[in-house]
Amino acid sequence: MPINTQGKPLETTFVCVAPLTGLVGASWQTSHIRNKMARVLWVPVISERHIPIGERIVGTPFIWSPSPEEEQLLALDWQELTDMIVLGEVENISGKHGQVLQLRPKAANSQAKTQAFNKHGQPFQTLPRGFYLKTSFTHMLLRNHLRID
Repeated sequence: MPINTQGKPLETTFVCVAPLTGLVGASWQTSHIRNKMARVLWVPVISERHIPIGERIVGTPFIWSPSPEEEQLLALDWQELTDMIVLGEVENISGKHGQVLQLRPKAANSQAKTQAFNKHGQPFQTLPRGFYLKTSFTHMLLRNHLRID
């Protein structure tokens, strides 16, 4: 996890690609993202741009599993975003959606496309999307586990 010298994350954290089809009846309990988030090894690295790669400092790694409260936040955001995808609103999802989790385009370039469905149930091609943890959430994890203020 790239952080600055004050211990704040420098960017959102990619978790996994978000499926844009086949989500009817999907549940948080059986989701790929929940499985990936069940146990995470975090390795903070002071990675400000002015610091040459060879001089960057690796912080204390820690293993994290979501508390019941953290999992509830993740599950609520996942449900909101998944509902929007199922309802054909994927193109209307922005960084404002979700408290701790967001859905953003995830592609090597703008030519990469995947299938989704619009609000009328018609298929169309769009950029692949990925689930990302917001920096406020990863900053909270760092503060809680490493005692950073």
